[in-house]
Parts: sequence; structure tokens; C-alpha cells
Amino acid sequence: MKQINRRTFLRSSALAVGGVAWSARSWSQVAGANNTIRVAVVGFKGRGQDHLKGIEGLRTSGENVKVVGLCDVDSAVLESGKKTYLDKKENVQTYVDIRKMLENKDIDAVTIATPNHWHALGAIWAIQAGKDVYVEKPVSHNVWEGRKIVEAARKYNRMVQTGTQARSSRAIKQAVKYVQDGNLGKLLVARGLCYKPRPSIGMAPGDQPIPSTVDYDLWCGPARVSELTRKKLHYDWHWVWNTGNGDLGNQGIHQMDIARWFLGVDELSPRILSVGGRLGYYDDGETPNTMITYHDYARAPLIFEVRGLPTGKGAKDMDKYKGGSVATIIECEGGYVFVGSDYNKASIHDKDGTKIKEFTGSDNHYENFFNAVRSRKKEDLNADILEGHLSSALCHTGNISYRVGKNSREKEILEAMKADKDFIPTYERMKEHLETNEVDLARTPLTLGANLKMDPKTEKFHGNPQANKLLTRDYRKPFVVPEKV
Repeated sequence: MKQINRRTFLRSSALAVGGVAWSARSWSQVAGANNTIRVAVVGFKGRGQDHLKGIEGLRTSGENVKVVGLCDVDSAVLESGKKTYLDKKENVQTYVDIRKMLENKDIDAVTIATPNHWHALGAIWAIQAGKDVYVEKPVSHNVWEGRKIVEAARKYNRMVQTGTQARSSRAIKQAVKYVQDGNLGKLLVARGLCYKPRPSIGMAPGDQPIPSTVDYDLWCGPARVSELTRKKLHYDWHWVWNTGNGDLGNQGIHQMDIARWFLGVDELSPRILSVGGRLGYYDDGETPNTMITYHDYARAPLIFEVRGLPTGKGAKDMDKYKGGSVATIIECEGGYVFVGSDYNKASIHDKDGTKIKEFTGSDNHYENFFNAVRSRKKEDLNADILEGHLSSALCHTGNISYRVGKNSREKEILEAMKADKDFIPTYERMKEHLETNEVDLARTPLTLGANLKMDPKTEKFHGNPQANKLLTRDYRKPFVVPEKV
């Protein structure tokens, strides 16, 4: 691991002190209808590339928006990004440290596509610096810091959009209204599926070298600094708890958000139970590749299923439920709604599965954000930060149930879910899926999560200190999400 020397530490400390002063400034600039919105993109090795393309696409179509800054802790990524703009004869400012970037008063808005553990702190610092923010999903690494982004956005009157593009789908919006108007009768189950191939990330033979181009101190930021014990620094951070949230918080938050939208609930669930495991192989990952989470809402349960293994041992295809692998399925008395990974469509089916209606159409999620930046009305945002916080937190509480659980045999698992009639058939399907992948649950038993009860108003669990501890984290100075934003 690269050593953090005294000069680096002093530089970080000095910048942190500068960051505190942001909240004392008065930021009054508002991008007018004819003014160019100047944007900086933070983290663009992966998802951030879509941010850049999205912004450039809007610009090409005549929108007054322009990328003026690039920030990444990997100097190789940074230089490559800068060269792309120089090749187009455009100059952009480049930054390794987000705090230095936020000192630039000429930046109006920031988009954040870093690893999950940086989302909340990066967003809060940007808000305090007077920037509007587009932050990728999940908006947080834990429940507490997600709520802090909401508080910061409201305090400083910043426009903060969540990267859940489905919220800009006219098709899904119409389907939600169709269900909530009672056209399919009573809503029985809101179900999210994330059946996505996740092969083993391998077993690293000891500590791995940090890429020489990466400022590892900044890369870790709020997270615990530790030796790299997996083969890849990039992307595979999703599968360790220190930096990621598994596929429930990676792909799954999209479907979690759509399911909650159909339910029409604007708070966390009062009871949560998860069961699953990392099964089918042994590797350096920690998060489950197979999991069911049950959110016990009063209107109807929200059930979420994660599967990273294929249809069977050695297969390439993924399982499907009602025709979908990555999908949201709203099961009602008179039929169901199917929303696949194409958020431009939402189809209505009768109880026999026959399609009886289809809604289509979607708006540009980035454009919606910039329109709200101009209007200064958070109501104009299709995915306001509060929506992002709640859906992210549903992923976190599901993971918390799993993390404070214990290896259990089937009798104990069935006993825990016997009060939830929709849980047992979902579990039986999961068990059959594992059998086709030759997973021996006698040798590698499932983890039965804790049956957690939550106060949705305080966003804290009742009577489980271990679970409550996981609602936040021990932040590493100077990368600390502030108690008072």
C-alpha cells in the first residue's frame, strides 16, 4: 500500500479546514435561462463516462451546459479525460482532490460518479460550496449520511438530483397512476429483481499493489484505509462492505426505487428481514450474491431478490420471473405490471400473463436536472435527493439485516418467515435456484438476517444496538460527514 506521508497528511488537513469555511459563504448565483451552466464531473472511469456523454449530448442539441472541470483520484484517468477535451480544442480544469475543485467559484454544478463510499461526503461538500449536485445511486453508503445530504440540500437551497433514471420515465409514471387508481385491484406485492451475472472476483494471493497512478488516501476518503486484498481496486469495491453495498445497492436500487414508487410510500419500512449468502464459489468478496429482502410495508410487502449465479452450474443465462431478470413486477389482484431494464416501457398484464396495455416514453434525466438548476424549484426534479435517500436506505437496511444475521438451517429460516405468506414461495424459488447451481446448503448454509423493527420517523432500529451501529460508520478524518451540515 502507498504510504501516506506527512506532506500529504498536512495538505489534506489544510484542505479540510478550507472545506469548513464553505458553509459560511453566501452563494447567490443562479444560472439564468441564457447562461451556460458550468459543470464539473467527479469520478469518470466508469459511470462518470455516461455523465460526460450525457452533458455533451445536451450541449450538441443546443442546451447551454458545458463541462469545465474533471476530477479523479487516478491521474491516468484524469490525463485521458483532459486529452479527450484537448483533442476537441477545449480546455478543462483538472483536479485530483475534490476539495480543491470546489474552491472554483466558476463551477455551477457538480456530478458525482465515484465509488459509493464517497457519494454522500462529496455531495455535501459540493452543496456547502454552493454547487447544485447530480449524485449517482446509491446516494449514500449508509442510512445516516443519506439523510444528511437531504438536510444539506434543504438548508442551502441546492438542486440535488439522484441518478435513478427511471424517475424520468413517463411510461412508469403512467403505470404508477394506473395501479394507484385501482385499475388492477389491490396491490399485493411490489417485487424487485436483480438477477445479474456476478462471477467470482477471485482470491488474491496476499496484499496487492495499489496502482501507481492512484492517490490511495483520497480514494479511500471516508472509508477505512486498508491493504488491497482483492485483485482489482476498481469496480470490485462494490463487493466489500468498506466501500460498496453489493448488488442490492448497485443495480438493485433502481428496481427498489421503482417498487417503492408504485407503493406510494415516502418513509422506510417498519420491519425488515433478509436471507442469503455469497454462494457457489469462494473469493475475496463479502457481499451476498444471492439474497431476498422483505420490507413489511402496511399497504403491501416490498420483496427484493438478488441472484448473481446463472440458471445452473456452467450456464450463461440468468433466471427469469414473469419474463424478467432485472425488473420490477407489481403483483395485483387483477394482474401485474412489468417494468424491465428498459425504463422507456411499462406493460400491464392480466392474471394469465396476457399483455393488455403498454405505456411508453421517457425524458432525459440529465436535462431534467439542468432545467431544475435554472428554475430553482426542487419540485421540478424527477428524482429529488429525498427520493434517492429513501430508496438507497431501503437497500442499506436490507443489507444490515443480513450483516447482523447468522448461518441458519432451513427449519429456522422457515420459522422466521412463516408470518409472511409471500416470503416462503420466494424462498423456495431461491432454494431451487441454488440447487441447480449445485450449492450444498448443508456445507455452506444460508445467513438468516435479523428480524429488524424500525422507527421510520427517526430512521433507527428498535432494540438492536448492533444494527443501529451499521446505520452510520466510523469516518476517517478529515473525510468526515458533518453532524451539522
